[in-house]
Amino acid sequence: MIVSKKNPMEEIRLGKVVLNIGAGGPGEELENAKSLLEGLTGREGKITKARSKSAFGVTKGREIGVMVTLRDNEAEDFIKRVFEAKDGKISKESFDSQGNLSIGLKEHIDLPGTDYDPDIGIFGLDVAVTLERPGFRIKKRSISKDIGEDHKISKKEAMRFVEKKYNVDVGE
Repeated sequence: MIVSKKNPMEEIRLGKVVLNIGAGGPGEELENAKSLLEGLTGREGKITKARSKSAFGVTKGREIGVMVTLRDNEAEDFIKRVFEAKDGKISKESFDSQGNLSIGLKEHIDLPGTDYDPDIGIFGLDVAVTLERPGFRIKKRSISKDIGEDHKISKKEAMRFVEKKYNVDVGE
């Protein structure tokens, strides 16, 4: 009798979670956003700068936001809080063609266990979730930056993974 085992290289896993708050410019609001992200995650926030002059008149190199990257258990714990804040429901439009997921929160106080601090105020934040399979680090190597089509994560696979692992309803 042949027992069919799933190939461990095909298993999807959470790669990283990137949190971003756009403050619009340098100053007190940017510092408040940085301290908020550091308080939510326990990690140091990185100031982001404008890459090019935009239609909104933001000049290249101007500090406009703050971000934090979470991996492993920190990422797992935080994404569970995000799904709880979204009442276990997300749109299928939140997924891209590579199987990644982006979720926006209008107010950070929607996250369970987060209290309002009048000194900081209320911020919205973007949560970008990267899903991967074992072997995806090949994309970062200088020799070969391509992975096979069969190894890439499709939008449907990513939706199924999120539904099963996090018990989230992916709907319209």
